Amino acid sequence: MNTVQDHQADAALASTPSGSSETAQVRALLQLRELILSGELAGGTRIAELAIVERLGMSRTPIRAALVRLEQEGLLEALPSGGYVVQSFSERDVADAIELRGTLEGLLARLAAERGAPLVVLAEARQCLDRIDALLTAPKLDDEAFSAYVALNSHFHTLLYELADSPTITRQLERAASLPFASPSGFVLLQAQSTRARDMLIVAQDQHRQVLDAIEQREGTRAESIMREHSRLARRNLAEVLAAHPSEPLAGNMPAIRMIRRRR
Repeated sequence: MNTVQDHQADAALASTPSGSSETAQVRALLQLRELILSGELAGGTRIAELAIVERLGMSRTPIRAALVRLEQEGLLEALPSGGYVVQSFSERDVADAIELRGTLEGLLARLAAERGAPLVVLAEARQCLDRIDALLTAPKLDDEAFSAYVALNSHFHTLLYELADSPTITRQLERAASLPFASPSGFVLLQAQSTRARDMLIVAQDQHRQVLDAIEQREGTRAESIMREHSRLARRNLAEVLAAHPSEPLAGNMPAIRMIRRRR
């Protein structure tokens, strides 16, 4: 599945020289991030470097680099006494991350429209949306269809970033989207059992089509506005998911939900 984290890992591999030490650093980062996002290392858990070395069976150097990187991403907090603690996030934290993602995606969409997008990438984006359309023709989506949607949706958003050709803004966007649930498909699988799930995806798909049309027509302001509105779907999904379900069933579907502190 093509996720923001996968894209970050690919970027990390591409930006470092080849060699076993750099590969070990990327492997440590991926494995440690997965432990956090899978819920195995829950919010509030204290992490000692030596314990992670023993758990992952790696040397201290790549583990130390991974811990520093995850602190930069906001998943860990360094403790004054040494070591780290797994972060938890308020609903507002996640909502703000989604809003920031929408702002940056809107900026990239506007730049793509104003600068003129590469035709080959536009064609690939249209093909991606055609495949999403084919999925959504079914009256009801099963788990396999939702998983396919997540992969295609993530790919489409990545293509949007490529349309703007702005590595600087894309790096900031990837950092914002690295928080749990802030990615473009952050809540899709949690809503798979919802009676309105397919309807929400159809609305999102219409916005995909509209923003691609705006970019092709060189309508920067319109493209930016659509992507800002697109992110607000995720904010509404956040509120609905947390309001409609107790934490434990949600944790079964996506353990990282435990990282979100509920409002009292």
